[in-house]
Amino acid sequence: MFKIRTMNKISRVGLDLFPRDKYEVASEIPNPDAILVRSADLHSEGIPDTALVIARAGAGYNNIPVSLCSSRGIAVFNTPGANANAVKELALAAMLMSARDILGGIGWCRGIADKADEVPEIVEKEKSRFEGPELRGKVVGVVGLGAVGVLVANDAAALGMEVLGYDPFISVDAAWKLSRAVGRAETLEGLLTKADFVSLHLPLKDATKGLLDAEKFRFMKKGARIINLSRGGLVNEADILEALNTDKIAAYVTDFPTAELLACPKVIAFPHLGASTPEAEDNCAVMAARQIMDYLESGAIKNSVNLPRCKLERRAPFRITVMNKNVPTMVSQITSLLAAEKVNIMDFINHHSGDYAYNIIDTEQKITGVTLEHIKQIEGIIRVRSIE
Repeated sequence: MFKIRTMNKISRVGLDLFPRDKYEVASEIPNPDAILVRSADLHSEGIPDTALVIARAGAGYNNIPVSLCSSRGIAVFNTPGANANAVKELALAAMLMSARDILGGIGWCRGIADKADEVPEIVEKEKSRFEGPELRGKVVGVVGLGAVGVLVANDAAALGMEVLGYDPFISVDAAWKLSRAVGRAETLEGLLTKADFVSLHLPLKDATKGLLDAEKFRFMKKGARIINLSRGGLVNEADILEALNTDKIAAYVTDFPTAELLACPKVIAFPHLGASTPEAEDNCAVMAARQIMDYLESGAIKNSVNLPRCKLERRAPFRITVMNKNVPTMVSQITSLLAAEKVNIMDFINHHSGDYAYNIIDTEQKITGVTLEHIKQIEGIIRVRSIE
């Protein structure tokens, strides 16, 4: 029986996927095999030694101590693409709201509600105060062409916008999904010089922190608008406020408000609404649950943020998985040890990503506890698991 600890409220659609004869799912399980989480901060929570896998029902994972998990042999998953449509729709709304002063107009209308019969006349007289440009024909630069960025680019093109995409690390799968109408920007600076709107869709890491700052704003058109529904740290806060106050940037839409941003009238802030739809929550929970089951039951890895994608169709009665540091001779040491123990390997796959590698090994004979301990003693081995 596998034990799953849930943290935060997880959609019932996802939880119902766990067969009750094989899984115990609850929020109070003390020694879980897996943790299913949304926004809970695991940096401040103790992660039990029994945990084999953590799955986050969402795309971002900065609430999980990934480096610590890697050193302990814990696979960490996220759910990229599960909330993509929800974020895309909000990004399109953000473009409209930043171009047309929709919020200002709504607030002004509420302010004249007590004018009774005068309202129609006042509206016609004052409506020009809230005038703004159309999206059609404008240039939008989409930075980051993952699951969300591709949808934003394609739908912006369908609205009649000229779309430029920039992503030096775009995957083949994402490239196949892009509309032919989406142009390619060779550099970020080249995109910024042409864009009337810039929409950010990339993760926050050391290489992207402060991606848009005063230096980058110099390249942008006066009056351009920036949409950031990815992570607040992608934009240097002090620099964007300066650019807004000097009218270099016309509007900044963010899903990550701070007190300083809220004080600026040119900032449109949402309370982290990007994935806040029932459909997105269902999709994320379903994907996370399936990833946990695949990993616990077969050792398969997809959408891990710390381990390589790895899957092997099972053709033998016994299986072990091995996580190790990505250093030379690891495979030969493992296979030599198994050969010395008279274990016949029926199938084997080894993939690596960054500092870590992962192996799935199918064998004809059941590997004894003694043999598993011998593998664990190899220098560089982080975790060994038997799956029957």
